[in-house]
Amino acid sequence: MDIRTGDIIEMKKKHPCGSARFTVLRIGMDFRIKCLGCGHELMLPRSKCEKNIKKIEPSTEKGEPNAGKA
Repeated sequence: MDIRTGDIIEMKKKHPCGSARFTVLRIGMDFRIKCLGCGHELMLPRSKCEKNIKKIEPSTEKGEPNAGKA
């Protein structure tokens, strides 16, 4: 899976606050993710996290040139 820091992932199971969307803060052997509902941060083993991902929304990188302005 191609997951990068800053990506927003939607998990199959919801966090106890009711939100299923998390932002990725750190990747490696473990993933550090932050709940977008309540702000709680947690670390999960990579295998468990990748198994429970439903959808990945790539992050929008800052610093891209704006094609609409000349």
